[in-house]
Amino acid sequence: MRLRKREKAQGNLFGKAIRNPMVQYAGILSYAIMLLMRIPLLKVIGEDGVGLFAPAFEIFFLVTLFTSHAMTDGMTGLIRYRVKREQFKSAKKVFRAAFFMDLIVSAAAGALLLLFSGRIASAGVLEPLCRMALAAAAPTLILSAFIGTFRGYFNGFGLGVLTAHSRYIESVTMGIGAVLCSGLFYEYGLKVAALKQNPSIAYAYGALGAVLGVMVSQLLTTLHLLFMYVIYAGTLRGRLGMDPGRRLETSYSLQLSVLENSVPFALVAVLSNLFMLVDQRMFNHCMNSLEADGRTAQWGSYYGKFAVIVGVCTVFCVLSCYGMAGRIGSAYEREEYRVMRDRIAKAVRRLTIVSFPAAVYMAVLAKALTSVLFDGGNAAVVSWLQKGAVLIVLYSVCCLFGQLMYRIHMIRELLAATLLSLTVHIAAAYLLVQRAQMGADGVIWSLVIFFGIFAALNFFLAARSLKYRQEWIAGVVFPAAAAGVSGAAAALIGHLLLDVAGGGVTVLAGVLVGLFLYITLLMILRVIGEAELSRMPLGFFFIMLGKNIGVL
Repeated sequence: MRLRKREKAQGNLFGKAIRNPMVQYAGILSYAIMLLMRIPLLKVIGEDGVGLFAPAFEIFFLVTLFTSHAMTDGMTGLIRYRVKREQFKSAKKVFRAAFFMDLIVSAAAGALLLLFSGRIASAGVLEPLCRMALAAAAPTLILSAFIGTFRGYFNGFGLGVLTAHSRYIESVTMGIGAVLCSGLFYEYGLKVAALKQNPSIAYAYGALGAVLGVMVSQLLTTLHLLFMYVIYAGTLRGRLGMDPGRRLETSYSLQLSVLENSVPFALVAVLSNLFMLVDQRMFNHCMNSLEADGRTAQWGSYYGKFAVIVGVCTVFCVLSCYGMAGRIGSAYEREEYRVMRDRIAKAVRRLTIVSFPAAVYMAVLAKALTSVLFDGGNAAVVSWLQKGAVLIVLYSVCCLFGQLMYRIHMIRELLAATLLSLTVHIAAAYLLVQRAQMGADGVIWSLVIFFGIFAALNFFLAARSLKYRQEWIAGVVFPAAAAGVSGAAAALIGHLLLDVAGGGVTVLAGVLVGLFLYITLLMILRVIGEAELSRMPLGFFFIMLGKNIGVL
């Protein structure tokens, strides 16, 4: 009896990943946590420190998109294929081959970053004082490669819950470590700055400490995954004895297979996230031409305030349909095309219902929101949020249809759309930021162009391939109109309450009044019905209201 229970447990262990929202959404939630860490970082090392931290973290992020994230996905499919066929020796060989290949790639990237950190800082991003932070990011890349290969191993064996735990451990320890280490190094930097009579040196040391805090998080996550690997190694050894091991595969052939699975996704991921480094370089060139003071602090405000608020709001919107791309892809694989199109329509409706009001409320309540989250001097940030609110909708659409194209194996089309959009973005940033010298405003408008083209291309290519027809009136126009009307009410609340009640009360009152009016309008316009309301918090109240006014 005990033996049967053990076999059943092991069958579940090496089967599919546990269907748990905290497991499924671990990647995007951990990303939101890493965005939010910039807020306390601003309070510790200031806007100048965050401006110097930005290029180092972005380069670290771009490199790990391949050595960690793409490598994880590339390994997972190969290992899972072999585990399902009980080829456990071959699966372990995939892990070893990918481990050494990823180690070599990350070590080479780290060495290049260490050797050319000064050149990258001075010529690459036009920020010479970020050289120490860039150099500190080099060993962090190696640790991140360990994390990626361990996660691919666990995902391949159906241990997705361990991968999810590691993501939360990574993001939380990264936030804590970056804040604590940046504070310690900033205090030391103040002494060095006083000695050299250059206050900017303190911010450079603060950025260095923040990157070292990121390295600490990678070390702790690696140790956690290594500990889990040791624990489950005993279970795996029992499975290895069941594998006759007749299939001969060389490490070189396995590494080629991992690269074939990883490189296309890595290219899309890197190209679609390269804009932050490009924009900082363009912005610094513009500010140098204008001989304007506070260049680093202004970018730190953009990176630590504007990008955080827009990013977190976008994550909230993407969560509304994050898991649906997989279900759409499953219907596509089963050739259930009608079900697939119905699911696409449902995902788009969910996304528009959530993203439209999020963008509108962020724009009209920007002043109150920034007063709650940050200290004074937020006039520029308020202006940026009002101009860039549409990025929430555009990026959400890019994410939904980009995921969908990846699921249905349209990787070439996705790569072409990414490359074309990035090219247009670079041209727009050059014209608006460097030539027209619009500064951060030019950066935001070029981003709107980038994500607007990217969203349009992704939607067009996916819809044409899947023969999907969008219901524009009920799916897009009505939610946009309802969001606009409710946003006007939220703006009025903000105008009346901000000076009297403060930012916190204003944001809460504006959002609540706006949402009440928004959901009521959606009911009147027949965009949502009783089924959707029953799944919402306090949905019973709106069901009762809708039945009383005769719209349900």
